[in-house]
Amino acid sequence: MTSFAITKKLRKLEKDIGTLSPMQKILLGTDGSVTTLLENVLGCEVSVHTLTQEVVPADEGVAASLDISAGEPVNHRIVTLNERESGKPLMYASSNTPLSRLEPSFKDDLMRADIPIGRIMQRHQIEARRELDDVKACRAGTGISDIFGIVRHEPLLSRRYRIITGGAPLIAIRETFPYCHFTDEARVIVEAPARIHMGLIDMNGSSGRVDGGIGLSVEDPTIVIEAKQGSELSVKGDEESAKRVKKTAEKVLAALGVRGGAEITLHHTYPGHIGLGSGTQLALATARALSALYRPMETGEIAAITGRGGTSGIGTAAFESGGFILDGGHRFGPSGEKSDFRPSAASGGVRPAPVLFRHPFPEDWQVLLATPALPEGASGKREVDIFRQHCPVPLDEVQALCHAVLMQMLPGLVEKDLDLFGTAVNTIQGLGLKRCEHSLQPPLIHDLITTLRDAGAAGVGLSSFGPTVYAIGDTGMQDVLRAADEAMKETGGTALLTHARNCGAHVRVAQGIN
Repeated sequence: MTSFAITKKLRKLEKDIGTLSPMQKILLGTDGSVTTLLENVLGCEVSVHTLTQEVVPADEGVAASLDISAGEPVNHRIVTLNERESGKPLMYASSNTPLSRLEPSFKDDLMRADIPIGRIMQRHQIEARRELDDVKACRAGTGISDIFGIVRHEPLLSRRYRIITGGAPLIAIRETFPYCHFTDEARVIVEAPARIHMGLIDMNGSSGRVDGGIGLSVEDPTIVIEAKQGSELSVKGDEESAKRVKKTAEKVLAALGVRGGAEITLHHTYPGHIGLGSGTQLALATARALSALYRPMETGEIAAITGRGGTSGIGTAAFESGGFILDGGHRFGPSGEKSDFRPSAASGGVRPAPVLFRHPFPEDWQVLLATPALPEGASGKREVDIFRQHCPVPLDEVQALCHAVLMQMLPGLVEKDLDLFGTAVNTIQGLGLKRCEHSLQPPLIHDLITTLRDAGAAGVGLSSFGPTVYAIGDTGMQDVLRAADEAMKETGGTALLTHARNCGAHVRVAQGIN
């Protein structure tokens, strides 16, 4: 790859994920030793830590990169380059080396010692050149995110090159590092979890209080957002989410009294109006990122600025602490915080409901999320109209719902009694506003809920206004997943198995060159 071709690749990367620092460009485009570069820039000694090393048959791709036959044995090595003193990982590298091209002493150093490849070559006086053939961005999965201490879906920068000696490839190497590393300015990365909204407890209001939510934070899907200071406000991401983020950012910057702006990039999102709370999480993640850049704010202040949590406090509590959550609603009546029945999106200026109960969800209970390819759940004016038409709900249904929550759901959770908890989930589907929400669903949703229960899930319910259906179980959830896929075969949709998330949003500040 010529230097001009590398420049074009780097420009495309900047268009896709954001500005690259000079150091990042050098690391991606150099034809010299990355180890030496890191030591010179960071002023520290760099060490190698071998994660895995094994001799494997070359697959078609590896064979092509090394100009060897498929199946020929290669040494497959995965290492990290670390700051020696702190042990902090700087770079992740995987390499493949054909054994047939290795001298015995070189092979011994490569396979037995944590030595950078460049230094092994220097020790054995091997004359070689590096031939760069790919520069790209990718997303972090669970394994590499754990190594670097970043979140899943954060962008990674990666390059692939071959070391050529004697006219033949000796080693093919891919080096990867997080986009947040080696920057020349501070960046804030926020990962916010989705939430299941199981139901609103009291939409009758005769007690003098209204709303009251129950819900659960889950590991997947997530929102990952990055922000850095800028002279003006710009947002990069899918069009719908970017509009929502820009609107939120304008409110937050005004509240903070910031004259400049921010550059915001959406690295990972999930669809809105499917019952998983993306609107709240996107707003809170945006506000949290900006507050970390300019002035720290508590979640309550952030929720007030962004207008979230005015009916249910589940979304804001999931962002703050995760786990299973029950909130206490709001004072209701002429002198209360609310005097009519409205969804959160139409309850601006109302503080988030107080959290009355928060408890870790059992880690061995699995959660299935099935989202058929159907029209979005109720939102906007339609959601407001539903609240007006169906509330107040009968008091006896509120009482039955409270009984199921207090004497089945909460004890089932605390005592890790899945059957009791699942019974409560199934029971509340026919009570209060949740009963009304079910009545507005197409037949597929009712069939899907029945199918998942029949497949072995302990409890199955509709999250918010849908169309996402959730199912909770322990063993046998692969059968439930297959049943969900089969039930949605004609309409299409997504189904995934995940777990509850017992912590809130992750917030990290990446401070310049590191």
